[in-house]
Amino acid sequence: MDLLALADFNLVARHGGFGKAARATGRPKATLSRRVAELESSLALRLFERGARNLKLTEEGRALFERTGALLAELDETAAAIASGGQKPKGRLRISAPLHFSQTAMGRIAAGFALKYPEVRLEVTSEDRPVDMIEEGYDLVIRVNPDPDESLVGRAFLRDRLVVVASPDLPRPTGGQAAPGVARGVGEARTWHVKTAGGRATIKIEPVLTLATLITIRDAVRAGVGAGRLPISLVSHDLADGTLVNWGDIDGPEIALWTLYPSRRLLSARVSAFLDFLKQAFPNGTADELAAYIGR
Repeated sequence: MDLLALADFNLVARHGGFGKAARATGRPKATLSRRVAELESSLALRLFERGARNLKLTEEGRALFERTGALLAELDETAAAIASGGQKPKGRLRISAPLHFSQTAMGRIAAGFALKYPEVRLEVTSEDRPVDMIEEGYDLVIRVNPDPDESLVGRAFLRDRLVVVASPDLPRPTGGQAAPGVARGVGEARTWHVKTAGGRATIKIEPVLTLATLITIRDAVRAGVGAGRLPISLVSHDLADGTLVNWGDIDGPEIALWTLYPSRRLLSARVSAFLDFLKQAFPNGTADELAAYIGR
């Protein structure tokens, strides 16, 4: 594939037309049109639908643009970095992060990173669904206990654990009775298995509230409406102050936050810089560090 023709195709697709691309770059419109036609001929595909007054990407053209735009940008950045004698982070950095981490920590992280690297345009989306990094154009994703994926590499940068907490005024149930609980979603289990200083135990709950986010659950638990399952990092200050009490650690795997990126691509300077920034924010990757970062 002719990289120059591919670069011209991306230029036209990004600007939405041959004329607009020519005016923005000073390139001859005829040259851009010829290059794109040559690319279409070599691929045996129509990449644009050419109307009388507008230009529209075909389905194949849109797929090619989405898959090659970021790669070409990286090639340009790498060439510029080599020419200048160093890898200075710059350009767009797209990150997908879990909702809870975004709500509690990402704002401060993003602001600190932007101040340190003003030439990087950081874009963060908050979602818990699995994303296709290549198809959706992400440079980095942050996920909780991700499933193994041979196409991605990464590392765990934070570890947390779930605990059952409640107001000191809420009596802990005995004799197999159920305690009022604040559930996360309609599928929340009604029996929680915990580890305590006295050994393993079970806590039965009767949901009195069903909420969508960990922060809203914490606020409801603080109000005394029921017990809740929450990350220790989110309630450690409450436990230290005595405004909440710990009924036990959830008996199960720890919570691990991972940074992931495609293994088939070279790690760009901006991704490396963000990974280093996370390492500086959480040098040991502990729940206590996250709690201190979140604050009260």
